[in-house]
Amino acid sequence: MSRAMHRGVSGLRISGNSHDSRDSQMKVKTDKEDSEKNRSSDHTCLSFKFPSVPFPDNSSSKHGISENGFASDTFSAGSPRSRHKLTMLVLKLSLVLIVVLALTGSFLWTISITTSSRGQIFHSHGYRRLYEQLVSDLWDIGELSLGPARLKEVEFCPLEYENHVPCFNVSESLALGYSDGEEYNRRCGHGLRQNCLVPPPGNYRIPLRWPTGRDIIWVANVKITAQEVLSSGSLTKRMMMLEEEQISFRSASLMFDGVEDYSHQIAEMIGLRNESNFIQAGVRTMLDIGCGYGSFGAHLFSKEILTMCIASYEASGSQVQLTLERGLPAMIGSFTSKQMPYPYLSFDMVHCARCGIDWDQKDGILLIEVDRVLRPGGYFVWTSPLTNAQRFLRNKEMQKRWNFVRNFAENLCWEMLSQQDETAVWKKTSKKSCYASRKPGSGPSICSKRHDGESPYYRPLEACIGGTQSSRWIPIKARTTWPSRAKLNSSELQIYDLRSEEFAEDTQHWNLAIRNYWSLLSPLIFSDHPKRPGDEDPSPPFNMLRNVLDMNAHLGGFNSALLEAGKSVWVMNVVPTIGHNYLPLILDRGFVGVLHDWCEPFPTYPRTYDMVHAAGLLSLESSQQRRCTMLDLFTEIDRLLRPEVPEPSFLFNSVFSCYTLISLFLILKLRWSRIIE
Repeated sequence: MSRAMHRGVSGLRISGNSHDSRDSQMKVKTDKEDSEKNRSSDHTCLSFKFPSVPFPDNSSSKHGISENGFASDTFSAGSPRSRHKLTMLVLKLSLVLIVVLALTGSFLWTISITTSSRGQIFHSHGYRRLYEQLVSDLWDIGELSLGPARLKEVEFCPLEYENHVPCFNVSESLALGYSDGEEYNRRCGHGLRQNCLVPPPGNYRIPLRWPTGRDIIWVANVKITAQEVLSSGSLTKRMMMLEEEQISFRSASLMFDGVEDYSHQIAEMIGLRNESNFIQAGVRTMLDIGCGYGSFGAHLFSKEILTMCIASYEASGSQVQLTLERGLPAMIGSFTSKQMPYPYLSFDMVHCARCGIDWDQKDGILLIEVDRVLRPGGYFVWTSPLTNAQRFLRNKEMQKRWNFVRNFAENLCWEMLSQQDETAVWKKTSKKSCYASRKPGSGPSICSKRHDGESPYYRPLEACIGGTQSSRWIPIKARTTWPSRAKLNSSELQIYDLRSEEFAEDTQHWNLAIRNYWSLLSPLIFSDHPKRPGDEDPSPPFNMLRNVLDMNAHLGGFNSALLEAGKSVWVMNVVPTIGHNYLPLILDRGFVGVLHDWCEPFPTYPRTYDMVHAAGLLSLESSQQRRCTMLDLFTEIDRLLRPEVPEPSFLFNSVFSCYTLISLFLILKLRWSRIIE
């Protein structure tokens, strides 16, 4: 435990430039005085009380009342003894002052490794705003120690919670009368949450580093039986095999090229030479419905295609859990009756390979939902035995179902590009005039202007075509290709009512913050060259971090900065429902993300993220009049993090080391007990 504490604070150093430290101190002091005018009491970084953190209990002050009786001893000004005591007191007070100055210098030093980077923050237009947010977040963290959970130990959940996902209870939904797939929907109650720590399986093993971990995972880390592996029936599920303690995905083998052939076939059906040309055709992000175990997205990742897997909740053999364990994007989602938590015009391609969705049911409303999230000029790829019409020439029922899907797609202004074997590919129109040219009553109507497709947080499905009146209606081929798409120009920013200066400031801030993250945290926690005892030093891009959950993504600047720094990670950009909705901007930049209410559990399985990032989230949540407790938030973070290292990779912000250390100490309270066990 002592080693864990030492590693957690190893990023601190004492600055040797006293002149710069004094100048920086004076400026920080001035800003701090301005910020503290709005506070009812005087709190500083060192005055926060951490709940039940295992530090030594020093009930008396180091330089106040102590065992030697300095503060209680009386002086006689003329006696040698009093002069001696006075001299010793002055020396000790001087020593305390030196220590305080040294610690202050170290805190300021962590703003940046170089003097120039420090100056960039101090002279930034948003420095005062960032500092005020810092003070506000520190205040919120400090209040955690004042709550009712201050003296309460957080207990472990029952063992059956190892793979439990809150808000998904199929048996309870069936008992309430839900059926036809609605029993798999997400239903979060509004009562008190059970705050406990989800234990990992007893034989849990640290996942193999990327990219090896993409193709081989440990059976003990996921909930799946050998029978479920052997009976897997979809295209991607068949490409896996159980080998003692491991599951290997044969799609990476040169002897099994099914996924490569399949993706090559889709590219040719679109009119491309191969899947390497998807980027040039405007395809960067893909929504894979019912993704199997992510092998299709794993193959396309090497082509710079970012594939988000979405599948229904499964208690065992979950597609989402195994896909995330492989280090690939995935989340639980079902849209049998609710909209997906994405705005309209979000993805360049929607893919369904035997995904179990009956597109001809419910009067085609599920196809309308696909149209809602599909960008103009985007593609819908469907692989199913139903698309092979020749096979069912004598089956009138199958012919009827196929004809319905084909006709309904045409009424949505989708153009069928090709049909081969069991795969059909449609292209969504880029011209709004297509909808007006349809025969009256031949297809879904256009949604009204008041229809809000930007914030569809589990709203009921709509039977109208959305997005046609949006300023984001831009064909995928008219957009800048990746990776230039991530850097929006001034005309594109106007769509989101955003100034170029604000966007540039956000970019500069996160590029600097990423450098500070690598400097502040121990190489054993977060590094290009992680090393565990007995391991050889790996070379990039092998690293401990593969996926990151950004709980308050804002403009997606953290995601962009990671890519700019060459880090081999992908980010789940989460936009809180209580804040400003910049998710359309994030998705248009070529990233993946989702809307979420953080007073509810995130729709994923335990132990699925290597790092959780939460800059500004506490201030955002605390402004909503205590909708949920801080303990709710921290236990949810603990559920999401992988138990890889004693120190969690959980960061609020790295502008100040004090800020980072408070975040680490609070969450260490939750993680240490797990590691010790």
